[in-house]
Amino acid sequence: MKTLYISDLDGTLLQSDQRISRTSCEIINSLIRDGMCFSYATARSLNTARTVTAGLDAKFPVILHNGTFIIDGSTSKRLISNSFTDDEALEIYTSLISGGVFPLVYALRNDAEKFSYDSRSVGRGIGGFLLTRATDPRRNPLKTDNGILDGEKYYFTCIDDRDKLQPLYDLLKDRFNCLFQKDIYSGEYWLEILPHHATKANAALQLKTLLGCDRIVSFGDSLNDLPLAEISDEFYAVANAHPQVKATATSTINTNNQNSVALTLKKLYRQK
Repeated sequence: MKTLYISDLDGTLLQSDQRISRTSCEIINSLIRDGMCFSYATARSLNTARTVTAGLDAKFPVILHNGTFIIDGSTSKRLISNSFTDDEALEIYTSLISGGVFPLVYALRNDAEKFSYDSRSVGRGIGGFLLTRATDPRRNPLKTDNGILDGEKYYFTCIDDRDKLQPLYDLLKDRFNCLFQKDIYSGEYWLEILPHHATKANAALQLKTLLGCDRIVSFGDSLNDLPLAEISDEFYAVANAHPQVKATATSTINTNNQNSVALTLKKLYRQK
């Protein structure tokens, strides 16, 4: 039986410095050369995912933006896209603004990924994020919010106080795929809003079919990995994972700072 192995990035495959280790790269690259079907599933874009996985021979389809896209790692071609309708995007944006939250709006514009924002209304959370993306070609600051919903919308990111984000999460979570959690690096609260069908789990199943695989074995650490765990034949949580994630896992492995995903992949693949 052909198995698809999928790992989350931050807190799982990546070390605490937000980079993949040289050892993990060497192990996984060797396994890929031997024929292992490997991919990663992340909230990151292709640009930032490539940066933090430098050294990984990523000539395989990858799951980005929490399942919004499956992209060919060799050609950067979008193999599968999941986006909002115009009406959905307008409803979300209106709700956020009414709640005093000013988001980053991710969209495809002329087939290029951009995140747009009203530069008049950048708060502490978004401002801190933008500092880490100073040279990001996807940045699209606007002088007003005119045109902020142009293009093919697929992702909203809000970084703000928990008390402001919680009511918006409660309002939108039943209709859309909403992720509300404290960021493991900055300590800020994030509310991320995606199309209802854009999940790591759904994308993993799509990729399984695309590659002709029979099984899924996955790795994760955060609550947003729970749906992926549910559709996997085996799911492994790193030791630093959320307690609820570890409770659902087939087994708990060592931490993300111990090359545990790569070492477990090697063990599982050699035993198949």
